[in-house]
Amino acid sequence: MIAEAGLIALWLAAGLALLQFALGVIGVRFGREDYFTAIRPVAVAQGVLVSLSFLLLIWLFLRSDMSVALVVKNSASVKPLLYKFAGTWGNHEGSMLLWVTVMGVAGAIIAIFERSLKRNTLVTTLAAQAFISLGFYAFLLVSSNPFERMFPVPADGQGLNPLLQDPGLAFHPPTLYFGYVGLSVAFSFAVGALITKDVGPAFARAMRPWVLGAWIFLTLGITAGSYWAYYELGWGGWWFWDPVENASLMPWLAATALLHSVTVLATRDGLRAWTVMLAVVAFSMSMIGTFLVRSGILTSVHAFAVDPERGSFILALLAIYIGGAMALYALRVGTVREGARFEPVSREGALVANNLLLSAILGIVFVGTLYPLVVEAFTDEKLSVGPPYFNLATGPLTLILIIIMAAGPLLRWRRDNAKALLSRISFPIVITAGALFLLVLLTTGMSALSLLGMALAAGVAVASFAPLWKRNLRRTPLHTYGMVIAHFGIAVALVGMASESSFTEEKLVAAQPGDEIALNKWKLKFEAIEPVAGPNWTALESRITAQYDGGKTVEISPQNRMFAAAQTQTSEAALLTRWNGQLYVVLGEGDAQGRWQIRVWWKPFVTLIWYGGILVSLGGLLALIGRLRRHYLQQKQKIYAELAV
Repeated sequence: MIAEAGLIALWLAAGLALLQFALGVIGVRFGREDYFTAIRPVAVAQGVLVSLSFLLLIWLFLRSDMSVALVVKNSASVKPLLYKFAGTWGNHEGSMLLWVTVMGVAGAIIAIFERSLKRNTLVTTLAAQAFISLGFYAFLLVSSNPFERMFPVPADGQGLNPLLQDPGLAFHPPTLYFGYVGLSVAFSFAVGALITKDVGPAFARAMRPWVLGAWIFLTLGITAGSYWAYYELGWGGWWFWDPVENASLMPWLAATALLHSVTVLATRDGLRAWTVMLAVVAFSMSMIGTFLVRSGILTSVHAFAVDPERGSFILALLAIYIGGAMALYALRVGTVREGARFEPVSREGALVANNLLLSAILGIVFVGTLYPLVVEAFTDEKLSVGPPYFNLATGPLTLILIIIMAAGPLLRWRRDNAKALLSRISFPIVITAGALFLLVLLTTGMSALSLLGMALAAGVAVASFAPLWKRNLRRTPLHTYGMVIAHFGIAVALVGMASESSFTEEKLVAAQPGDEIALNKWKLKFEAIEPVAGPNWTALESRITAQYDGGKTVEISPQNRMFAAAQTQTSEAALLTRWNGQLYVVLGEGDAQGRWQIRVWWKPFVTLIWYGGILVSLGGLLALIGRLRRHYLQQKQKIYAELAV
């Protein structure tokens, strides 16, 4: 009965999405006030019903209902409770239901709380969002039913992919999905403003919290995904330019450009066309990222041949949404009036340069990710586009972007003087030059890119606090602190990236119990190897003692795990963190002589990569709280003023 109830709720939510779309279109077309009034409760009801459907799917996973095919394929009764919960979205159908659920809840929030937009623009926004949701509802109900029954009912399920059975990855996909949906909501606002010719500061202020929220979640999701790949996959790296990684990076790049652009429009009435265009691009990237990853195209371009129905549906949705978005922008951008003008040497000018560089980097990543897939689809020839291409193509542009990012907050709005700017950034320039001199003097073997990156990080770290110079810190707006922390987080992450790429040391040995391994200032001793058992896995665990520079001895235990249900083996790395870096140890295969492969890395300051990502997210959160608080106070003052009259 639970599965049937979930499916009924999903059908009802889809019907309400259709009604919401129709109310919006007819209401705007014919000016029907009663339709305008009805669309808000319909949007709220849709959000409630689709949330109920998703909660019922979670309940089916938690109770291990093996009569549901999705539970059988992605769960097992012996699996820990956390992974039963995460198994709900750790698959194609569940992840699509999560997407449409967040879309429905977002629509309900807009319907309840949004009061600053013109009524026509709000109604068109809700209609656009319903139209996006309709594609997902159709996809779920026609070709990816998450509540499909299985007969006969098996005794137990196949279990979740062992690589996904990790606390970090249990929450990594939802953060990315919240980011993707935030960009979809921003696109709905852009569509509403384009159709009603209402592209201006009010539209930007309504859209900005959704863009900022999406950017925060995308930043957290990418940071968490990078750390998961680093410690779970056992290859010792934090970013491989894998297509799946790029699928999440592309929306983040577009969202970063959109965030800066929408802020200019909201506060200075500039960059109107830029803002709308970036909303379309960000939405398109989120669609491509979601569908390509979940359809299996990134692992095999011939996945459509395995499931032609699902593949055709995905292609149709991509064509309708992305093609429609681009066509709408092309048709309506001429109606967007020019915003406030500004000089090239100004903060707006720096943000335009910022957006151009981010767009160029996005284009490089887009081509490098999809070109091999297109070639394989048409020629069956496999191409590999990896780190050498991406690092060489994006590295110089990223360094220029960082320089502009450091100078941007020091520029004045509208118009500034180049000589005055040079005076204001002289101290960060001196810090950068001094750091570069010391690095050249004290280090060897650093690549030019890493050398410049670490030197620039020092200058950016100083420049990021420039907006606080000579200000009353107690009266400084919270969103300014958010910008400062986010920019400082970029500098911190940059130091970690440059250090890891330049100073990492590695050793691979074939060792027997009792053997010692030396690396940098570390001394490791391979004590023993023992079998251990977990809730749904068995493992061979090596006991290794590690000592850094004559200090305290610590025991670490890398493992090779075997999951019987999936007949899959995984490597569980052992990490030992110190203030100046991280020891990374992986247990490999054994041989007939009783020796075991042990790979050891010493990675100086590698953790700064993820600490920086957390700081960037924290900065975004402070900015979001500050903006929402200011908006609340302004609305409150407006209400008081109206009552006084």
